[in-house]
Amino acid sequence: MIKNTYRCFVMGAKVRALPEAADYLFALLLPMQHIDPLLHLYKQNSKLPIRIISPAFGHLSTEIMNKYGLTHRKTHYFFLFMLEGSTRHGVDLRQFDVNENELLFILPHQIHQLPSTKHGTDYFKLGFDENCLSLLPKQYPFLINPFNNQKIQFAPQAAARLKSIFNILQELLKEMGTNPDLILAHLNSLLAEINVAYFSSHKSPVDDKLSKYISFKLFVENNLSDQPTVIDIAEKLAINTNSLYNIVKHYSGQSPKEFITNRLVLEAKRRLYYAENSSVKELAYELGFNDPEYFSRLFKKVTGKTITTFVQDLSGN
Repeated sequence: MIKNTYRCFVMGAKVRALPEAADYLFALLLPMQHIDPLLHLYKQNSKLPIRIISPAFGHLSTEIMNKYGLTHRKTHYFFLFMLEGSTRHGVDLRQFDVNENELLFILPHQIHQLPSTKHGTDYFKLGFDENCLSLLPKQYPFLINPFNNQKIQFAPQAAARLKSIFNILQELLKEMGTNPDLILAHLNSLLAEINVAYFSSHKSPVDDKLSKYISFKLFVENNLSDQPTVIDIAEKLAINTNSLYNIVKHYSGQSPKEFITNRLVLEAKRRLYYAENSSVKELAYELGFNDPEYFSRLFKKVTGKTITTFVQDLSGN
């Protein structure tokens, strides 16, 4: 059984000085606002950090939502289930069109871009955090997103069941004093439905190989700034490097080394987007690069852009 599946990772490492010319880049973007997590300030149950929204329920005022902005880094799990109509949301600088009977899920620490105009006529939005997950009787591997696919399409019967569970959760969350056990029971049913649909769409049962791949992704997330070697990871997973290569290549289309590199660059892009660091040197430090100049070269190799160009493109300059 995979333990602590949804735990966040912490950055930290050593670094050498980067030429000061790179430091001005971060001035091109506004820094991210640091505000209290929405779920804790505006939760809908006295004991659980959870919120549900539908067209007629749960909306916060425009003034409150403006504090969070259209684009922000998620501090919790977020689900959008479209019942009627369509909408478009951005996740980690990618755009997803979400249509009828489709669900989009977003993980903590991912960048979420809300649509600037309202779309869709009927939907449910659900947010909950690690505390809720820790109280459930089992874990759901789809929340690791092993296939890198955050949008799930549901067959009509499954969509009807999902709608029913969302409706029950909404009724339960209309009262702050609802017994948490009732909410958690239906949240568990909801995640079970989504987990089955996620893996059914890929026609791949959760076998030992997929479990190893999920463990690989977890290890990378939890040790990202340490930049573990492929040999280190294989030893931790109790398999040889050739088996690890074949498993990761099969499920991700990348070698383990490429996967780790791309994950590091994705995290760099997230932080550049928000200007969370005062300099490229600081960013390289937090991502575990001992040579910031190498980090800059690697970023260009993977993205096709220098860090300067990437930041300028984000700022529109």
